[in-house]
Amino acid sequence: MSQFARSPLTAVLGPTNTGKTHLAVERMCGHASGMIGFPLRLLAREVYDRVVRIKGEAQVGLITGEEKILPPKAKWLLCTAESMPLEREVAFVGLDEAQLGADPERGHVFTDRLLRARGFAETMILGSDSLKPTLKALVPEAEIIGRPRFSTLSYAGAKKLSRLPRRSAIVAFSAEEVYAVAEALRRLRGGAAVVMGALSPRTRNAQVAMFQAGEVDYLVATDAIGMGLNMDVAHVAFASLNKFDGRRQRRLTIAEMSQIAGRAGRHQRDGTFGALNEEGPSAFTPEEVLAIEGHRVKPLENLYWRQGEPDLSSIDDLVASLEQRPQSEALRAAPEATDLAVLKRLAEEDWVRSRVRSPRMVARLWAACGLPDFRKLGVDPHARFVGRLFGHLSEANGHVPHQWFADEIARLDNMGGDVETLAGRIAAARSWAYIAHRADWLEEPLHWAERTRAVEEKLSDALHASLTQRFVDKRTTVLLRQIGANPADLPVTIGPEGEVSVEEHALGTLEGFRFTVTPDARAADKRMLLAAAEKRLGAELRKRGQALVDAEDGELSLANADIRWRGVSIARLMRGAHLARPKIVLDRALDVLDPPARIAVKARLDRWFAALIDRQLPVFAKLDAAMRDPAAGAPLRALVGALLESGGLLPRRAAGGLIDALDPQARKRLRAMGVTIGTLDLFAPSLLKPQAARWRRELTGTDDAPPDGATVLPRGAPGADLAHGFRPLGTQAVRVDLVERIARAAHDSRAKEGKGGRKPFAPDPALATSMGIKPETLAQMMAQLGFRSARPKEGEPQRWTWQGLTPIPAPKAPPTDNAFAALAGLRNG
Repeated sequence: MSQFARSPLTAVLGPTNTGKTHLAVERMCGHASGMIGFPLRLLAREVYDRVVRIKGEAQVGLITGEEKILPPKAKWLLCTAESMPLEREVAFVGLDEAQLGADPERGHVFTDRLLRARGFAETMILGSDSLKPTLKALVPEAEIIGRPRFSTLSYAGAKKLSRLPRRSAIVAFSAEEVYAVAEALRRLRGGAAVVMGALSPRTRNAQVAMFQAGEVDYLVATDAIGMGLNMDVAHVAFASLNKFDGRRQRRLTIAEMSQIAGRAGRHQRDGTFGALNEEGPSAFTPEEVLAIEGHRVKPLENLYWRQGEPDLSSIDDLVASLEQRPQSEALRAAPEATDLAVLKRLAEEDWVRSRVRSPRMVARLWAACGLPDFRKLGVDPHARFVGRLFGHLSEANGHVPHQWFADEIARLDNMGGDVETLAGRIAAARSWAYIAHRADWLEEPLHWAERTRAVEEKLSDALHASLTQRFVDKRTTVLLRQIGANPADLPVTIGPEGEVSVEEHALGTLEGFRFTVTPDARAADKRMLLAAAEKRLGAELRKRGQALVDAEDGELSLANADIRWRGVSIARLMRGAHLARPKIVLDRALDVLDPPARIAVKARLDRWFAALIDRQLPVFAKLDAAMRDPAAGAPLRALVGALLESGGLLPRRAAGGLIDALDPQARKRLRAMGVTIGTLDLFAPSLLKPQAARWRRELTGTDDAPPDGATVLPRGAPGADLAHGFRPLGTQAVRVDLVERIARAAHDSRAKEGKGGRKPFAPDPALATSMGIKPETLAQMMAQLGFRSARPKEGEPQRWTWQGLTPIPAPKAPPTDNAFAALAGLRNG
């Protein structure tokens, strides 16, 4: 694709859970054609299924080493990075997880795609923040866009397997360790789903579906989970922090830890990570925890590179070009990959050299060497297999013999054996699937591609069944065998602390309106236990619903936009018309109430919130009333709306001409509501008082509160900004009402000394000094207030002349201000 090298290139970089892949898919689907390269066959298949739902099966293709779905009219392709058809002209090209260019084994593939793959309309590179400096060095014209994580990722400490929360994923770094952890979870918590990169998409999807449906609450996976596979995981636990990278056993890098831990949390739901051990090499260090929580990864110094368009003139020229050293300092020569090692082994064979005497045969040999070692046999056994394959490709009609292929597939068409045996057969089947998808290697490639697909699907189903049988306990528990299988017959009782039990066996806890099954219940029991609770808890839930409707105001509380009753969350404040009239959304736990009861609860909460505003923030109530009063006039209603939107504090410049449009009656009404039209800011002094300020922060969702009663803060201190009522000036931030007080004192001095004109005058500095305002802060304040410093004579105090404020243009859009952008909506709204 070198002809498209000048197409626009955008790099979207950031931690996990930032929606990078979703963005790339959206961009691709907006073009007439496109393709995206992924690090895993599983991920390519997942996104392929998503795009098929958007564009239709006839227009979407999937290309991986072992699977090819390519309709004649396919315009959008989802591929593994190795399988991207670079010769194909498409409008959009995307590359996912481009930081894998630093991977010793596959890095040269990702680097090659980063440097050469281009769409003629748009190219998008997705990856970690660590890629930024290297990408800038290699592609200086690239536009780099940072994407923040949608949710918070925090360290939850070390927890034993028996104490892991539900919806946890446990990550291990070998098949043996994965199986051992899954076995332990079966004994302790009823079972786990298993996800590994070596699984076929069909097996992987079946295992994930079991986890997503809640049949099991735990997932055991290799680090393949870190490559964008989408699952509802709340917590990621590391069984180990060391892995074998193909050459040596080593500790995970911060980038690898972050990539895996970032799978916890989905969209705006926060996630946690931790380890299974508190001490030793499998425990996190404090430095690692801080780096992961802060999404701080070490920048990549260089990427691995290998010639992407090697010289096919001869075997020796091919080897020489593949061992060529990169010229850029941002690149380093890739370690010898399996395909190159196999090529060197075969190049030592006389029969190979005798058959490879043309560029066409060199290309054919190199393609055969590209067959991945799916079975992980090692270079020598794999080279022997490739040698046999190339022997057939280089003789007679150049096709793999029908009988050899058929015999191997028949040998693999056996669904017996344990998990390891079935997984080994699937790995072997992947090799034959790869061969079948090379159109010129078989006489009937479509027939054999379908045959290998069918065998792989049968093996995948058998492997899923074997994994489920081995790692999920579906037997009926002793409890249900003793008390019968009919939930309606279970004698359910509720204790004083909400504990729900059947005879002496705990079912769970009823907290507010939410019933939670006891954590040690087996997966197979939970549906029956929930059914039993639902049948027997109806009367108690109706009783609690009526108690909520009759609750006194003091029984309700608000914290972090969360309305609580008796310490239990029952509703949330969401964005509504404005801060004084948010939307109250009942918690889903209250869905257990019938519709009339929910309506009554909602009405009670509306009354409670209105009373709270009247009591704690009366100025908001007055502004709301004025905004809804047609007699107030359009200019006043527009200004009041802007004040409500910004939380009652608004820079005067943001109001533009709205203030000038107010007539004397409107100004008088605004003052009567408790709003001051200051020289620099519009504000309600009552909102600056500690209690009112706390409630205002609760509604606006602002954090980093200043100390109660503070008047002047160091710039950069918590709360030292306009959002909290402080105007930054020099090295300090001064509360806006005090800025206005100084402004009025300055104009009083000007009227007295300067005769009200533009003659120099010296305001009394005592007022500012008493407030703790530094001289340089006062100087900046005076300048913002419209005064210009006049050079004093020697020994005289600082003097000022009136210059006037810069005219404020009328706004072209509803007034906003960057400092108050965060106040436009409620937290989580």
